[in-house]
Amino acid sequence: MTKPLNIREIALEILMEITEEQAYSHVVMRQVLEKYQYLEKRDRAFITRCVEGTLEHMIQMDYIIEQFSNVPVYNMKPLIRNLLRMSVYQMKYMDSVPDSAVCNEAVRLAQRRGFYNLKGFVNGVLRSTARRLGQVCYPDPKMEPLHYLSVKYSFPIWMLDKWVAQFGYETTEKICRDTHMEKQTVVRCNLSKASREEIIRELEEQGIRTEPHPYLDYALKISGYNYIKAISAFKKGWIQVQDISSMLVAEVAAPNWGDTCFDVCAAPGGKSLHVAEKLMGSGCVEARDVSEYKVKLMQENIDRIGAINIQAVLKDATVRDEASVQKADIVLADVPCSGLGVIGKKQDIKYKMSEKQQQDIIRLQRRILSAVQEYVKPGGVLIYSTCTIGADENQYNIKWFLDNFPFHLESIDPYICDELKGRTTGGGYIQLLPGLHQSDGFFIARLRREEESRAAFEEG
Repeated sequence: MTKPLNIREIALEILMEITEEQAYSHVVMRQVLEKYQYLEKRDRAFITRCVEGTLEHMIQMDYIIEQFSNVPVYNMKPLIRNLLRMSVYQMKYMDSVPDSAVCNEAVRLAQRRGFYNLKGFVNGVLRSTARRLGQVCYPDPKMEPLHYLSVKYSFPIWMLDKWVAQFGYETTEKICRDTHMEKQTVVRCNLSKASREEIIRELEEQGIRTEPHPYLDYALKISGYNYIKAISAFKKGWIQVQDISSMLVAEVAAPNWGDTCFDVCAAPGGKSLHVAEKLMGSGCVEARDVSEYKVKLMQENIDRIGAINIQAVLKDATVRDEASVQKADIVLADVPCSGLGVIGKKQDIKYKMSEKQQQDIIRLQRRILSAVQEYVKPGGVLIYSTCTIGADENQYNIKWFLDNFPFHLESIDPYICDELKGRTTGGGYIQLLPGLHQSDGFFIARLRREEESRAAFEEG
């Protein structure tokens, strides 16, 4: 006889894998929900909210736990630490779950996982928390502004310190607050397959709510669906899940009929497919990635869409490809980055990233740029983009690039809506910020390679 599934134990196992084994939350969640797809919708929703909510508020959960524990969180057994985190989260944010049930289930789970000698500790911390949760004293925003932001929004101090220095305190708080806001899914309408009106009608016939996105007329916000792959418009290749910030990359690239485009870090392939669509069946798009698994996934998307002018190719962007030199009209370099612009979708990023790791990433970004800039024809365009915020990986990388290679920034104003035009866009780049823009945090720059004659003149 098989023992019944314990949904709290499933949530705990997911948290252990993410926090202790450094697995990516979105990958683990997808795998687990597919594995337990036979569970009732209510149980799947509980697991999702418990895990994602605990990650979203983890620094705050640790702060609360330490008000009622004589053992610092970092000294606890990993399983006990995560059990307390998810239990306190349920108490604070899940009103439908009685505190007594949270305590009892946590104690049973500690015992079930072999920590019989710690069940009294778990019970004591959670009972104290339940009684005095409303009396917890949080940092004073005037006396300890960074500590206040860190505990309230669960962000590391080092990250906040950098953002406040660049964006100011008020904007930094808006960024933090936005990562806690629930957002609708954004999809790109594939207008080569169906009109916007047909797509909206198809979605609404399935009971899916649609809302236009203010930045691009072929982008829609959708809600009220259960599973994206079950949507008929998705199966037909009429829509592609893609944030508006990612769509803007193809807009800023502005491909012309017959252009050759290399997307050098392409997975999952949304930008490549978008450029291919804009080429209207002409030209050629190479969607490159270093991972065989990701190349396979991109090819599956290409096949679903039915695009004929794009292929997924296995190539390492850090390694110079002689056959590609000066062959591309457009190179998209959406490089690996710290991902701090998409924390709202991947909450564990803010705990996994460190200042040292960020410096390692910057070195990787510059290695990629050094290699792939050679693929751009004289007079061609390089689009540099990241899904992060902060000057280190964005503006400072562009300055370094311009100091070392024969390119110049070119205005992106002709390619974006009036709402997005600002101080930097006429100069060639935009930094999108959560909380200020209706998008992920994202950076896009348009760089044009100097013509050969000019480059030769300068060398002379």
